[in-house]
Amino acid sequence: MLLSVGTGYISKNKFASRLSTSVACILLLLTTACSQGETKSAQLIEAINANSTVAASNNISTLRIGYVGSSEPTGPLGWAKKKGILERELQKLGFKNITFARFPNGPDLNEALVAGQLDVGSLGDTPAIVLRARGQETRLLRITQFNTTAWLVAKKNGPRSLAELKGQTIATQKGSYMHRYLLGLLAEAKIAKDVKVVHLMTTEAKGALERGDVAAYATSSDLGPFLKSQGFPVIDSSANHQGLSGTSLVVATESFLAKQPDFPQKFNAILTEAAKDLKANSEEYYQYHAQTTKYPIDIIKVSFPLKQISEEPLPAEGVKLLEGTKKFLVSQGLAKSDFKLTDWVAEEK
Repeated sequence: MLLSVGTGYISKNKFASRLSTSVACILLLLTTACSQGETKSAQLIEAINANSTVAASNNISTLRIGYVGSSEPTGPLGWAKKKGILERELQKLGFKNITFARFPNGPDLNEALVAGQLDVGSLGDTPAIVLRARGQETRLLRITQFNTTAWLVAKKNGPRSLAELKGQTIATQKGSYMHRYLLGLLAEAKIAKDVKVVHLMTTEAKGALERGDVAAYATSSDLGPFLKSQGFPVIDSSANHQGLSGTSLVVATESFLAKQPDFPQKFNAILTEAAKDLKANSEEYYQYHAQTTKYPIDIIKVSFPLKQISEEPLPAEGVKLLEGTKKFLVSQGLAKSDFKLTDWVAEEK
């Protein structure tokens, strides 16, 4: 019997060793992926190659944006790109070219930021915090979404409660906000030592659950409701726990901002305009989001409520969530050092 794991297929008797390899990759190292040879995706390699010439010349007339997700970015950034708001306003700032690089997860995007391949990154809170805690020179520009729900979905005919997960294997995309949710959930339930947590990309989650390779999967705001619609039982969601939902962030490198000191204010103005336009044209936006992610529109409406979209750079509720996530990661030793959020925020000039 062959099992799909990552991007290849392995025999079932080798599955356990593959999981052990994933377990060995601790979250701190996930800012540079589990191993250079095994986890660097084709998307990441393509993104870095596509931008290497620009990086070498340090051409400030080109803005290099990285994002985590589907074929096109979603949320205010994706809508600004779709509607032409981004290109129109950035050209006024002197950017002749805008390049986008897609990454499968936050740790891979972090690699590109560290390597100088990106100027701006749109990613989840956990990888962004872990990178900053390592002393990497990034600045927080904006919280684009807050209270992002994570879901714990079980295999069919499997566990139906947290207690029934004892002795079982749970998978998630390590280094993500779903990973942080899962760790917090297991700690709350006092079963962290009784389960095995392994790394598995969201693209492999449905197949792993169908085959019974894992007992449950901690997944994203859109995949969770989709799996539920496919008959997979939901054990829990971050909406049931204060402080365990995620935030989506936009960060920029300090080296880039040193050359563009007015960028934070101008870029935030662009995303604020896009957020307002998105809400004013919600049905059109939901159609775009659904087409981009390939999920049914009713799933997108459930997973992406417009009240979670911020029209201001640092909404109070989002900042509170972000501070809680940072404290948790530091307390667990998953973030290398603590830092003040106010010191991380880019100054608007």
